[in-house]
Amino acid sequence: MGDLSRFLKKNKKTKENLKISATTTLTDENGKPLLWEVRPLTTKEDNALREDCTVDVQVTGKPGMFRPKFNANRYLAKMAAACVVYPNLNDKELQDSYGVMGAEQLIQEMIDDPGEYNLFMNRLQEYHGFDQSFQEKVDEAKN
Repeated sequence: MGDLSRFLKKNKKTKENLKISATTTLTDENGKPLLWEVRPLTTKEDNALREDCTVDVQVTGKPGMFRPKFNANRYLAKMAAACVVYPNLNDKELQDSYGVMGAEQLIQEMIDDPGEYNLFMNRLQEYHGFDQSFQEKVDEAKN
């Protein structure tokens, strides 16, 4: 067997938070889009989100048989709400200013342009590695 020391947690690289602009409608005093900060989700957090967004639905014409149905839109909203560090989407004053309750509803009000919202969700998925195969990640790590 080989040396397992490289597998120890102390040797594991941590992923840095990402700063991105989510919308052009929220700007600083110079008119530049505000930067949002997102953190990486853990596999455990992602699994919990996926489970929360999956329901069993009855198979048509097959009483007593069910199949899982995944709500991708709900998952993306929950993923975004879970990984956005700044702005604090759970801030009461921020939610009140948009007339919503909850981080998922707030993010949809703050990024109310469908194109920008989809672009933001795509960036989050890329950041979490959902756009690459394992081999692509291995090749990237080698460089």
